Amino acid sequence: MSEQHPEPEVEPEAEVDQMVDGVADSAPSEIDPPIGLEAEIESEVAAEGAAVDEGVTLELKRELDERTLDLQRLQAEYVNYKRRVERDREVVRDTARATVLTGLLVVLDDVDRARQHGELTGGFKAIAESLERTLTSLGLESFGEPGEAFDPRIHEALMHEHSDDVDGPTAQQILQPGYRVGERVLRPARVAVADRSPPAADGAEEVEAADGAASDET
Repeated sequence: MSEQHPEPEVEPEAEVDQMVDGVADSAPSEIDPPIGLEAEIESEVAAEGAAVDEGVTLELKRELDERTLDLQRLQAEYVNYKRRVERDREVVRDTARATVLTGLLVVLDDVDRARQHGELTGGFKAIAESLERTLTSLGLESFGEPGEAFDPRIHEALMHEHSDDVDGPTAQQILQPGYRVGERVLRPARVAVADRSPPAADGAEEVEAADGAASDET
């Protein structure tokens, strides 16, 4: 009679471990995603990235437009400021020049009177002519000629008379020349004005005619 050897008993826990190891060994090392899912995921990621990039681009463009408008406004304000400063500077310069030249007009009047009386000779004549040239170079200009039409903007009437030789108010005589710098009148020309004699009134003509008729009858 053969001797029977009992089979070794396998503990339940060891059996479970063996089964798990077998399944693990037979399973693939990596789980492949379903067909087409990877491409779909990549497409969605790319779309999201493109949307983000487009949003960033639009925001940057908007900020760039705002900064450009700000720069244009600042440039326009700066140009206007420069023009205003130049205009104010020119006004101050013209006012100062006119003030100085106005103060020298009395000297020119003395020079004119000396010239009219034949006293402008020698060194005094040379100084006077040098002064006149200097003032002319600064823009000073004299005006006023006998016979020109009277203009209250540039003439000041000191005398008034009637004459049949003129058709309207005329600067018959220049008593004192006027001076200006550009369009700015420093002193009007002082003149004697001649105006046309007014026509005789109708009543006066009738009286004169009646007096003449009475004289004839007498």
